[in-house]
Amino acid sequence: MPQPAPHADPHEVVFDALGSPIRRAIVRLLASGPRSVGDIAAEFPVSRPAVSKHLRILEDAALVSYTRQGNRNLFQLEQRGFAHARDWLDGFWDEALARFVLVAENTSPRRGPT
Repeated sequence: MPQPAPHADPHEVVFDALGSPIRRAIVRLLASGPRSVGDIAAEFPVSRPAVSKHLRILEDAALVSYTRQGNRNLFQLEQRGFAHARDWLDGFWDEALARFVLVAENTSPRRGPT
């Protein structure tokens, strides 16, 4: 799977990473706490190398990180990627609300028949 461009918009990278049902399921799984690649792979009908690729995409999006523990990498959720998503959503809704206010202020109430 392609790596994100070095100057890619972090919001796009996050939402692209979350576009896969398996990656979303991995995020839900990690919400309960850190897990090794083997533990994660045991939960899915895909190969361990495929899970590793999904984890790499999530890591590139700053949605997960890992710590080395002996000969295992323990993956856990990373707040930075979720903050990027939250910032984008907040901006989206702020803009949508501002546009709604403009429309509401420039719309006269309907008048009934006279």
